[in-house]
Amino acid sequence: MLIAFGAVIGTSCENGKVASAESKPVEKNLLQYVNPLMGSDSDFSLSNGNTYPAIATPWGMNFWTPMTSKMGDGWTYKYRDTKIRGIKQTHQPSPWINDYAAFSLMPVTGELKYKEEERGSWFSHKAETVKPDHYSVYLADYDVVAEVAPTERAAHFKFTFPETDQAYILLDAFFQGSMVKIIPEERKIIGYCRNNSGGVPDNFHNYFVAEFDTDFELTHTWGDNWTLSENTKENEGEHVGAIVGFKTSKGKAVHVKVASSFISPAQAQLNLDREIGNKTFEETKNSATEAWEKELQRIQVSSDNTDQLRTFYSCLYRVLLFPRKFYEFNADNEIVHYSPYNGKVEKGYMFTDNGFWDTFRAVFPFFNMMYPELNTQIMEGLANTYKESGWLPEWASPGHRDCMIGSNSAPIIADAHLNGVDGPDAELLLNAVLKNATVADGRPVNSVGRAGLDYYNDLGYVPYDVGIHENAARTLEYAYADFTIAQMAKSLGKNDIADTYYKKSMNYKNLFDPSTKLMRGKNKDGSFQSPFNPVKWGDAFTEGNSLHYTWSVFHDVNGLIDLMGGDDAFVGMLDGVFSMPPEFDASYYGFTIHEIREMQIMNMGNYAHGNQPIQHMIYLYNYAKKPWKTQERIREVLTKLYTPNPDGYCGDEDNGQTSAWYVFSALGFYPVAPATNQYVIGSPLFDEVTLHLQNGKKFTVSANGNSQNNMYIQNASLNGEALNKTWISTEAVQKGGSLDFNMGDTPNKEWAIGEEAAPYSLSKKMAL
Repeated sequence: MLIAFGAVIGTSCENGKVASAESKPVEKNLLQYVNPLMGSDSDFSLSNGNTYPAIATPWGMNFWTPMTSKMGDGWTYKYRDTKIRGIKQTHQPSPWINDYAAFSLMPVTGELKYKEEERGSWFSHKAETVKPDHYSVYLADYDVVAEVAPTERAAHFKFTFPETDQAYILLDAFFQGSMVKIIPEERKIIGYCRNNSGGVPDNFHNYFVAEFDTDFELTHTWGDNWTLSENTKENEGEHVGAIVGFKTSKGKAVHVKVASSFISPAQAQLNLDREIGNKTFEETKNSATEAWEKELQRIQVSSDNTDQLRTFYSCLYRVLLFPRKFYEFNADNEIVHYSPYNGKVEKGYMFTDNGFWDTFRAVFPFFNMMYPELNTQIMEGLANTYKESGWLPEWASPGHRDCMIGSNSAPIIADAHLNGVDGPDAELLLNAVLKNATVADGRPVNSVGRAGLDYYNDLGYVPYDVGIHENAARTLEYAYADFTIAQMAKSLGKNDIADTYYKKSMNYKNLFDPSTKLMRGKNKDGSFQSPFNPVKWGDAFTEGNSLHYTWSVFHDVNGLIDLMGGDDAFVGMLDGVFSMPPEFDASYYGFTIHEIREMQIMNMGNYAHGNQPIQHMIYLYNYAKKPWKTQERIREVLTKLYTPNPDGYCGDEDNGQTSAWYVFSALGFYPVAPATNQYVIGSPLFDEVTLHLQNGKKFTVSANGNSQNNMYIQNASLNGEALNKTWISTEAVQKGGSLDFNMGDTPNKEWAIGEEAAPYSLSKKMAL
């Protein structure tokens, strides 16, 4: 059975009928293949994704999710849990970053149970429907079906009750400061919540409004320490909530329309009126369905493997969630945002909830390919962050958070600019990335700017013995960031700046140890750190070891090959990562962190696909004239380490990055080095994929003779011309056309092995 999935785009109308150029049938319901539970079978010790089911629209300001865990627990929904405590508005990008601005709704019947540890209801996944546009669950202890459908800044709830005189809906405004006010004559609850995990100004509030379609029979509130205040309408304190009661007949549905705002109560009401207004629950749900179908159908996949379709579209869903829109439309329909940096209401776009250490690798290149208009807005948001805080973000949630390392706003900004999607702020953004590279003082948190900058600029590396953790990883990431700065400066005609930063991008060589052919921490006096254990996680590296970080020379793989002694030595080092046992040294952490465990159990040696630093590594065989090794390893990861199930990832999903790796790799190529305007070829998973680009053009990838065993490229053509390279340009995709592969079950060791077949490397470019 061959099924084509996707939108009919570029059709013509004749006599009122739509005629498509596509000969294959088109499936219009792609949401059926999305499983938001993929990755939700996770906990602190082992991540199969560390996801929660996000009931949301693409890039929505607010998500909603069922809670199986207590308030404040980063693992808010664990697949193996048995009780639900509420359905909460969430903004959590990662359990390690945790949530902010959360509150929840929960229906109960019978004896009033409002305390968090008491109100939870047993549920079964068999009586649970989980889709991005709609969540439904049967709460067995109360005989209630709870449902929610999302909009960008609002949501529509439907609670179907049994016959009872004791039906209640609880609104829990959570801890760290909250207020509720019940307005019976308007069938409304308003209030605010202030919970956060950092990164907020002192005046931070999330103002909410909940409108009911049924009169209240009673109103209670609770105050601090779960103190019930019967027959009251208002409460404020550290942790408060509201209770409204009803008498219901069997099958009675109580609808609640909820919205929020970071700006004001009036703006929350405006968001509700605009996004839901008089819509029915089904109309709200249908709008969410349409929003998702519009985006999912931009990529049309042909395959007879349903599991791979489910994995692909589930991953694509994750790519389209973050960064979230952190802006609203005021009464004059102007785009405005509450600034999590200065606490003021400012004009213009703002996006948040993203860790660039993860997402610079594939998520933002995906946006440049498929969503240049969106990425232009994101670039404006980055410019606004710089204006409002004086610095670019590296991990924002909602403001600056002290998490991870690097200077990875630079590749994101440079890659957007080089792909023509940075808008009017290119000069300002270049100045912002230059500030990161030149100013050491005044950084709001350690992850912003560059820790160890003075050492890096003086010595060409961040030393191991000066008290700056993860120094080798920082050096490698700063060097790549310097390359991207050079690329952007050159594009803007600033050749002196470009020359300076091209030279600085070679700083990676300062950490290369010829005796081990690996990157290694280096002391201030120029000696290598000792003793050296290449499988020691952390220490000089970040959530990885030297075997993982040695390959973080995205911009100059040919230079790394030369350092290692040539193609054969380089390939031998790559092969060795896979062939060795999954040995590790966790002493830096004092326990076996989940990233280590995920590597250990996958039976792929020391290859740690569950964490980001090594995810590009398999593509590097292409640079050493062994592309068939890339092809077989890519196909192994695609088919072994991803499934569309609750344990479907092999590590943290991380704001779409691990998903974006799958989406790109399934297409047949991957952005190894953003800011070089190239995609590096792997092994296409599907028979045919069509990208419907925002410029109205189509780019099709076909794999003739493709099968589980036929993973090797025999030959290729681009727009009918023979392609004997292991890369294509980003421009070639945007122009539209076709990339065609002929596949076989044995490697063609003569395809794309010439000197000019390899992707971009700075050393090779400088030698020309």
